[in-house]
Amino acid sequence: MNTPDKQQVFSIHNTTDFDQATLQVFRHQAKNCSVYGQFISGLKIDADKITSVEQIPFLPIEFFKSHRILSTNAPVELTFTSSGTTGMVTSRHLVSDKTWYEDSFRDAFQLFYGDIRDYTVLALLPSYLERDGSSLIYMVDDLIKQSQNPDSGFFLYNHDELYHQLQKQQAAKRPTLLIGVTFGLLDFIESYQINFPELIVMETGGMKGRRKEMIREELHDTLCKGFGVSHIHSEYGMTELLSQAYSKGDGIFECPPWMKIIIRDTNDPISTLAKGKTGGINVIDLANINSCSFIATQDLGKINTDGAFEVLGRFDQSDIRGCNLLIA
Repeated sequence: MNTPDKQQVFSIHNTTDFDQATLQVFRHQAKNCSVYGQFISGLKIDADKITSVEQIPFLPIEFFKSHRILSTNAPVELTFTSSGTTGMVTSRHLVSDKTWYEDSFRDAFQLFYGDIRDYTVLALLPSYLERDGSSLIYMVDDLIKQSQNPDSGFFLYNHDELYHQLQKQQAAKRPTLLIGVTFGLLDFIESYQINFPELIVMETGGMKGRRKEMIREELHDTLCKGFGVSHIHSEYGMTELLSQAYSKGDGIFECPPWMKIIIRDTNDPISTLAKGKTGGINVIDLANINSCSFIATQDLGKINTDGAFEVLGRFDQSDIRGCNLLIA
């Protein structure tokens, strides 16, 4: 069974294509990712007898903190690291081919929002800009460049400049995306209020210890009033993934075709749950072809009847870090 290439993965359009590519990636990673292979063996599972996506075991995300997760001998081009408080062990995602990440987030943005060149992209991501190794900064920096718009750019704590840029874009009737870490967006609207109904406000989650955690409904209501918008968009991504899911409101997320969410039983991690049931979020991310595509996260969620999913919190014992750590 051949390993799928980028063209095959990013042209997936249906369940049959996804399942075929997923089993190909599983065979490749069970053989070539030593950590994942040992994990499978430890579960007393014979990888050669896995014949359906439902049978595939998921690697606990904590392994990215303690092991080199690689399914290739190619040199590492990038190392993405998770954020964390002082003394906290952070995750490392070793990326041997950055074009898998670039193609993934570019194609996903095109799928959910259209041509990036139609947008002014404004980024309020102070905590991410202040450290190295952020996959979010890498993605947003690329989107800013791809927009080919001189008004696109990053803002640290220069809220006055951001406010005037938002006013400028509104006056020009330019489609505008403001992507920001949660505490940064809240800090901004404490000093500046704007009524910009056409603005896309996308929060990436995380208070980073800067503010008290808020339930999603309260947070989004506060942001809606501050920016004069009807919905708050969200991005569900993390250091250990090279793909993102997006929400256009109400905390309801959808995945690109090469990514899938499966809900596991919190009392029996090998078992999965039906739609509507709350459990641990497992992610299949085929863009992770050179690391591990099958990750058991520490997020809690559920899949709705239409296939979209919600993030409902985190396991109590897990570190609070990274993107979209909202408690709902």
